Amino acid sequence: MRLLHTMLRVGNLQRSIDFYTQVLGMKLLRTSENPEYKYSLAFVGYGNNPDHAELELTYNWGVESYELGTAYGHIALGVPDAYAACEKIKAAGGKVTREAGPVKGGTTVIAFVTDPDGYKVELIQRSEYK
Repeated sequence: MRLLHTMLRVGNLQRSIDFYTQVLGMKLLRTSENPEYKYSLAFVGYGNNPDHAELELTYNWGVESYELGTAYGHIALGVPDAYAACEKIKAAGGKVTREAGPVKGGTTVIAFVTDPDGYKVELIQRSEYK
C-alpha cells in the first residue's frame, strides 16, 4: 500500500492553487471539472503519484468556507531549513503561525504555516532534504 493523496475542501480553488504553488513551491499536476456534480479539482505536489503523495484540492461550486472541525491536525512537509522556509513563505505572502524553533520537549526544528482556508501545514527541518 502507498499513500496517494490527501483531499482538502477549499473555498477558492485558484487562491489555494496559488498558495500551494507560489508560497509552498508545489507544482500544479492536473485539474478537472465536473459540471454535472458542480465541483472542480486540482492536484498539487512535489511530484506525481506513485512516487510522491499529492494534495487534491476540491472546490464545491458555491461553497466558500468550511468548518475545519477538531479532528483535523495538519499536513507535514520536510524542509532543509525551517528558518529560511519561514522567511521565504512570509516574503511570498504566506502566514507563518508558529515561527521556526525546537519542538517543545525536543530538538527537532519545526514551524507552522496556515493556508488560505485555515488548514495547518507543519514544516519539519530534515537534514536529508539539503
